Amino acid sequence: MKCPFCSSFDTQVIDSRVSEEGDTIRRRRRCTACDRRFTTYERVELVMPTLVKRNGTRVEFDVDKLRGSLNLALRKRPVSTEDVDAAVARIEEALLVSGLREVESGYVGELVMAELKKLDQVGYVRFASVYKSFEDIGEFVKAIDEIQVQRKP
Repeated sequence: MKCPFCSSFDTQVIDSRVSEEGDTIRRRRRCTACDRRFTTYERVELVMPTLVKRNGTRVEFDVDKLRGSLNLALRKRPVSTEDVDAAVARIEEALLVSGLREVESGYVGELVMAELKKLDQVGYVRFASVYKSFEDIGEFVKAIDEIQVQRKP
């Protein structure tokens, strides 16, 4: 750690404490060159992968856009906000643990469809109709048949 006073890289940690929330560490440090003390804070920085859209453009992952898509698909459906939040958290976690710096938007779409399939059948078909660009009623029937086959014991 570089001393903010003399720019020396030779510092010692005198004291470390974890915050009450457990998400940061406060460290009290002493510079061995100028003998001045200062405080640093450490926290985890999670970086979501960049999304590569179908047309090749790259955009930052936007959790609000993800939540908006789920809410639109589940509009006027009996799905609680807590269930939607949990689905969003599972999708974010899947993206983080993938370890990838870039992911295709199609991969995120598949994650969303998997979550919607568990949450609500109507929401799943709504999202699938837009995501897969259904052209005719046959594609709707195919999506509904797919759900029914998976629901049978």
